[in-house]
Amino acid sequence: MTEDLHRMELDRVPTGIAGLDLVLQGGLLKGGVYIVQGVPGAGKTILANQMCFTHVAGGGRAAYVTLLAESHTRMLQHLRPLAFFDESVIPERLYYISAFKTLEEEGLKGLLDLLRREIRGHRASLLVLDGLVAAEDTAVSDREFKKFVHEVQMHAAMNECTVLLLTTGGAGPVRAEHTMVDGLIELDDRLFEVRNERSLQVRKFRGSGALRGRHAFRITLDGLVVFPRFEALFATPSAPDRASRNRVQSGVDGLDALIEGGLVEATTNVVMGPTGIGKTTFGLHFLARCSAAEPGLMLGFYETPARLRLKATALGINLEGLEARGALEILWQAQGETVLDELAHRLRDAVRRRGVRRLFVDGLGAFIESAVHPERISRFFSVLSNELRALGVTAVYTLESRDIIGPTLEVPITGISSLAESLFALRYVEVQARTRRLLSVVKIRDSGFDPALHEFEITGRGVRIVGRFAGYEGMLRGYAEAPNAPPPEPTGAPKRRPRQE
Repeated sequence: MTEDLHRMELDRVPTGIAGLDLVLQGGLLKGGVYIVQGVPGAGKTILANQMCFTHVAGGGRAAYVTLLAESHTRMLQHLRPLAFFDESVIPERLYYISAFKTLEEEGLKGLLDLLRREIRGHRASLLVLDGLVAAEDTAVSDREFKKFVHEVQMHAAMNECTVLLLTTGGAGPVRAEHTMVDGLIELDDRLFEVRNERSLQVRKFRGSGALRGRHAFRITLDGLVVFPRFEALFATPSAPDRASRNRVQSGVDGLDALIEGGLVEATTNVVMGPTGIGKTTFGLHFLARCSAAEPGLMLGFYETPARLRLKATALGINLEGLEARGALEILWQAQGETVLDELAHRLRDAVRRRGVRRLFVDGLGAFIESAVHPERISRFFSVLSNELRALGVTAVYTLESRDIIGPTLEVPITGISSLAESLFALRYVEVQARTRRLLSVVKIRDSGFDPALHEFEITGRGVRIVGRFAGYEGMLRGYAEAPNAPPPEPTGAPKRRPRQE
């Protein structure tokens, strides 16, 4: 009985679109009929054509039938710059045909006959009907249109031809054709204040599961690239978590002695502090310990790789040498209109590609600013941290606090304590009219640490923990005072020396 059920499972037809097959958990089902709907300009035509070209490149045959769409010549001109476009497959394996005249003169029956001839005559295993709304407008009744959709389903199943029906529309009342087809994929392009973000949602997928919710996508020179929502795709980490008590050296002179030998392996660690305090420098020291056994990765947003290499050299850290040996890779992402899930997938792909064990992300604020839905941030970072831990990555993130000097350190992420095993706070403190740098270990989960405030300095050899900052009060307010210290001398004009006679 089990073998019979296995044989009854339908074969998959991959879309060939990066990320979309992950959302669809393998692709569309062979012989299924799917509606692809969306607002004008959302990307329906590119999606369908990209799937056609990818399908024929894999040995299939496809027919693209248009009703009220742009002319084929114009459409192909727009597609030519895209990487998937291959003119050599037209018209032998990918055939374009206009059915508008047939629809006008012969109605839905004539259109159905044309589709049947195209499927059989070209032995098409994939068919696209671009402009379903025109067919619906031609129908004399809802019943006739339902019958048309039903007939299309019958011919698709009989000939094992997967069919895409493209139409304009968005979220709204459920229509009859939505209940009849095997799946409904909705594309959207929304404005969030001053920026747009495209998204895709599988609203229905009969006979299979799919990742729920909206998933961001871009239209690039490679075509559509879909970024499955990270919380949905990795709700369960891709590998079992293996907790460890091993320690990873921080690379900062004097820091490991404060935290029982180093950072706990495969954990998330946050270095927080105001601008200029030395957060990036801490991260560079962490990367300086990369090796063939502990490959490293840096994802940065604020300083280009060239500037980082120069900065590291001034600290006595040879990033270029580490890169040349293959021990380190630097990824740089300019802070433009980046997509939150795109960053996460790019980061994870780089980690898996090189088996990264040391990760430095400078800084978390860029992820926060990339989110068009800020309420996602806590869940997003929780899932990202869990996935990186499961991959055996010891991660160090920087997080910038708002105030340069003051009594509070505001964390812009709700629940940061539950997301990170370790939290290091860097502060400025004013002592006798000069600023000094302090480090405090706020927490290290399941480990002991020295809770005292420690002064550190940055020299030509990098960061060095000087020692405990004792003998002063009020340091966490930003202004240190020595108990019973005499009041400072008033500032004024220097005293004149008596005139010599």
